Amino acid sequence: MSIYNDYIQEIEDRKTQGLHPKPIDGAELTSEIISQIKSVNNFNREEAVNFFIFNTLPGTTAAAVVKAQFLKEIILGEAVVAEITPDFAFELLSHMKGGPSIKVLLDIALADNGDRAKKAAEVLKTQVFLYDADTDRLKEAYHNGNEIATQILESYANAEFFTKLPEVAEEIKVVTYIAGIGDISTDLLSPGNQAHSRSDRELHGKCMITPQAQAEIKALQAQHPDKSVMLVAEKGTMGVGSSRMSGVNNVALWTGKRSSPYIPFVNIAPIVGGTNGISPIFLTTVDVTGGIGIDLQNWVKKTDENGNVIRNENDEPVLEEVFSVATGTVLTINTRTKKLYNGDQELINISKALTPQKMEFIKAGGSYAIVFGKKIQTFAAKILNIEAPTVFAPAKEVYIEGQGLTAAEKIFNRNAVGLTQGKILHAGSDVRVEVNIVGSQDTTGLMTAQELEAMAATVISPIVDGAYQSGCHTASVWDKKAQANIPKLMKFMNEFGVITARDPKGEYHAMTDVIHKVLNDITIDEWAIIIGGDSHTRMSKGVAFGADSGTVALALATGEAAMPIPESVKVTFRGEMKPHMDFRDVVHATQLQMLQQFDGENVFQGRIIEVHIGTLLADQAFTFTDWTAEMKAKASICISQDDTLIESLEIAKSRIQIMIDKGMDNHNQVLQGLINKANKRIEEIKTGIKPALMPDTNAKYYAEVVIDLDIINEPMIADPDVNNVDVSKRYTHDTIRDLTFYGGDKKVDLSFVGSCMVHKDDLKIVSQMLKNIENQTGKVEFKAPLVVAAPTYNIIDELKAEGDWEYLQKYSGFEFSDALPKSTARTEYENIMYLERPGCNLCMGNQEKAAKGDTVMATSTRLFQGRVVEDRDGKKGESLLASTPVVVLSAILGRIPNIEEYKMAVDGINLTKFTPISTKQ
Repeated sequence: MSIYNDYIQEIEDRKTQGLHPKPIDGAELTSEIISQIKSVNNFNREEAVNFFIFNTLPGTTAAAVVKAQFLKEIILGEAVVAEITPDFAFELLSHMKGGPSIKVLLDIALADNGDRAKKAAEVLKTQVFLYDADTDRLKEAYHNGNEIATQILESYANAEFFTKLPEVAEEIKVVTYIAGIGDISTDLLSPGNQAHSRSDRELHGKCMITPQAQAEIKALQAQHPDKSVMLVAEKGTMGVGSSRMSGVNNVALWTGKRSSPYIPFVNIAPIVGGTNGISPIFLTTVDVTGGIGIDLQNWVKKTDENGNVIRNENDEPVLEEVFSVATGTVLTINTRTKKLYNGDQELINISKALTPQKMEFIKAGGSYAIVFGKKIQTFAAKILNIEAPTVFAPAKEVYIEGQGLTAAEKIFNRNAVGLTQGKILHAGSDVRVEVNIVGSQDTTGLMTAQELEAMAATVISPIVDGAYQSGCHTASVWDKKAQANIPKLMKFMNEFGVITARDPKGEYHAMTDVIHKVLNDITIDEWAIIIGGDSHTRMSKGVAFGADSGTVALALATGEAAMPIPESVKVTFRGEMKPHMDFRDVVHATQLQMLQQFDGENVFQGRIIEVHIGTLLADQAFTFTDWTAEMKAKASICISQDDTLIESLEIAKSRIQIMIDKGMDNHNQVLQGLINKANKRIEEIKTGIKPALMPDTNAKYYAEVVIDLDIINEPMIADPDVNNVDVSKRYTHDTIRDLTFYGGDKKVDLSFVGSCMVHKDDLKIVSQMLKNIENQTGKVEFKAPLVVAAPTYNIIDELKAEGDWEYLQKYSGFEFSDALPKSTARTEYENIMYLERPGCNLCMGNQEKAAKGDTVMATSTRLFQGRVVEDRDGKKGESLLASTPVVVLSAILGRIPNIEEYKMAVDGINLTKFTPISTKQ
């Protein structure tokens, strides 16, 4: 009874927060609940029955195993529960989605041909989350002449699990809610500082936007009970930034509908819109939940009578409203005409939101059911030796005669599954591809584990070359939340077959390295496809896609992903970098020059950036590919030279070997396998059998951008522009300013060198600059705190070997300790240098933060409101993003330096340089 009493006490505690009982995932508590159900006169029996029916998580959770077995006992008559008849037990099994429930149903269905077997078969015909162990049983029974197995396979071959679902309504009524003006980041929908609660969906839902917004959404629902609330990013893009599934989960929790009456707090069918559309990563999560994402285009550039764009005093295009989506506006989505209406007035064509494939996702309640459904249909047809009937929308295939392939198109064609030999596809084609590398990060990992359990997956797909579970987002502070969540996550992932940053057995040293750096190292083939649970999964080898926790789970479970081949934008360079410029300045200038060349249109958004920076090693090139998330690109590809690629692969091999030496490899020897694959790839390049990946000379791009290095004369700073009178222009990453703009007198309260944007050379720059300053002034004195967090332990080890770490230690006032990690987040900073533990640190914003209202100068990636620094009364927090030397000098001076001070400080320092190469072949 003790575990049950503990649960009851937890329920009372949650009531004080306005929460319902937490969904049950443990076997011990579920067993105790069943014991109380069996005890007819038990005081808690009625309550226990409700917990069992309505509050036990499905899939492969330990609770689901126990629940499925008890339902089997009820069906077989071995247990009698008045509230749960055998027929109701079958219904409950039908909502458990796979794993133990499928095993029970197969046990019953394949046992005989009686009434129970037929009922079990009818339920099985609705299920799609079957794996090899399940299909092997069906296959064997079929070959042994089992009639029930034959009926189930025939149903699967005809995809009755899909065809018998209700059709999507022709008209969907919505009422709008403006969630914000300008871009809406997933930080607004699921704040990073609440990452610890993401796996507790109801609790985490309370952090969406603001309590006031939640109340306003509920008021709209009360006023319009027959309509769905559509969240809108007015004059912006919906869902920019991080790839967290929790963002769309929160939207669905507040505005969607329940996926099942027996699965608590898992909602589907959210509807969202944005003036500039939906961020590609966020749109994937909308598809996962069977929702609708609409590119509203309700504001456009205003033109004069001659068609010329009208500009304001800042030379920016003036926008005019085409139609209103103000909060409370009632609109109609017509799924037949693919149009959006206000009453009888047609507003816009929304066919891109309602493609045949997306209509299938909506009908099935999410994209996973379609992915698994197609696989089970193909399996059944093969076993029955028939051609599967055409049920699902045919994949779109685009081929243009005489047109070459971009680098992305080559990778997608190489990795495509089920493509007829010799067939070539161009951008716009729908493909299913094999995934080579998968990454899961720690603040979304528990959700990935939940998704794997919901998919009934128990082991990593053998197709995947390597997968890694990070510990970087919770590296800064080993607090009670981290201690409760992370060991459980690492154990699950380790048993699933993933290489884990922390050893569940405690035998190897915890590696809190930034996930993107590790994924960049374990990617050992530039032809690879990488899926990672973070928007900065942007490797400089291969093509990488940041993804939500569900898509990561799907890649781990199946080794596959499905998506259209994106269009590409080619980025090349001309001219020469100035001696005092750092490559980070080139990255920011790329965004600025692109916007200038295309009259403010972001041609990168939703596309793959093919960047020709092949003379840079993978570590340095990652600074560019990483920032493409801030450019709103879907992904990026770095075109590398043979010699450079070989050197990058050798570095990757050495770092993978370090992981092996630490004891991180598993029984499948995944890490050793990666080294073997790297050796093979190096040999292919050296012998000329297969040179480094290059696009065809006659490839076609959406756009081509040429960046002029000659005009980059000053450090370039990405500014959140927090006081812009046009609210939609704040926190966009599109405002790039040179150093002189700030006049050398803008106060800086804290500087941060860290995040995935930096590499070993950045830490060497810090060391060299401090030595320079000491030589020039006789001392190193900070007028603002300087927080330094190396992205990986490997970098620290290399800095120690090269003599730089001792200088950083010399000038620091704090150095992290693995033996005594911090248990609480720092809230106050002194004017010293802090050497923090490898990991995300301030960039993530879930543990460490700057003081409210601070002006922060950082090398990190995000400048969203509240991410690194929150506002305070009378002063907005702002996080400006710049190169390492600018950040360090800002801490020394306590302000942004002027150009002369900057040039003096970097004199003689080896900044990260880049020399363009010809793209002609």
